[in-house]
Amino acid sequence: MNQAKIPVDLILKNIEVNRKSTQKKLRKATAILTSELETDISTTPYDIVYEEERVKLKHYRPEKVRCKTPLLVIYALINRETMLDLQPRRSVVESLLAQGVEIYMIDWGYPTRKDQFLTIGDHVNGFIANIVDFICEKKGITQLNILGICMGGVFSIIYSALHPHRVKNLVTTVTPSNFDTDKGLLNIWMKQTDAQILGDVYANMPGDIMNLGFLLLNPARLIIDKYVGFIQNIDDKNYVENFIRMEKWIFDSPDVPAATFKQFIDDLYKKNLLIESKLEIDGERVDLQNITMPVLNFYGRFDHLVPPEACSLLTSRIGSSDTEDICFDTGHIGIYVSSKCQREFAPKIADWLLARDN
Repeated sequence: MNQAKIPVDLILKNIEVNRKSTQKKLRKATAILTSELETDISTTPYDIVYEEERVKLKHYRPEKVRCKTPLLVIYALINRETMLDLQPRRSVVESLLAQGVEIYMIDWGYPTRKDQFLTIGDHVNGFIANIVDFICEKKGITQLNILGICMGGVFSIIYSALHPHRVKNLVTTVTPSNFDTDKGLLNIWMKQTDAQILGDVYANMPGDIMNLGFLLLNPARLIIDKYVGFIQNIDDKNYVENFIRMEKWIFDSPDVPAATFKQFIDDLYKKNLLIESKLEIDGERVDLQNITMPVLNFYGRFDHLVPPEACSLLTSRIGSSDTEDICFDTGHIGIYVSSKCQREFAPKIADWLLARDN
């Protein structure tokens, strides 16, 4: 039997090649990291046209308006609406403006201790209703289009059911409506969460604690793989800038008012009242059959926060006959930032709205 020979010369040659390439990569990385980086987010120009306590309303106007009905974007209370304008040339806001859609977007701001008693009703029948009334009066219209995102999508569904006369078209994206699923660790955790205890301890639910929880949902990918990928691409300036933008967004996490957080956990995650049209807001039942306007519903096939099972029932439970479901092969955030979704997401919304803009 022949003894295996170790190709020492080949190993030494590879070591030398790797040493040189590593040194070259480190020199380039050092130059990038010590240079002036462009990492600002939310750079598309806008005006603040309305303010109420901590809440502000951003207004983006396209160069040429094609859709005569403006679009109100309602983001979640968790994280920030800047996700939709994360970086130049890969921005949902930019894409919608390029399609001729006039945008109003709610900035929920940063809740303080005095906000701890604000309920879902305070956000829906208070802030959102006041903002819709403001826009309609300003534009001389009676209805507008609404785009709801995640928790903001839940608020949008509730508002549309309680105030259907104000909503011309409704778009929901990665929006949970059916909480009777064990797909995704978040659903399991939330069903075991005592929101009352958290509220008593913290007043508002701290954004930093929620961020930690989200990271622990998939620590290998969200903690380890992410930073390994950063090291592997540390000599790519564009990659580094986009990485920093995403980190800025991830860790810009407002607290959530305690009463709203408790209501969301108890009435939605634990009792699943929304999809059954049994949810009550300010003493009024949220009947999904009242949603008779056209509805476009987006969700992600690989969303670990809001799985498809949490989103796909909505269009079968509402009163509208004009509905469409679109499932992208992406995750919770990829629907807004991935190149493929960027090419399809905003243009689809614009075309869909324009087709119903009569």
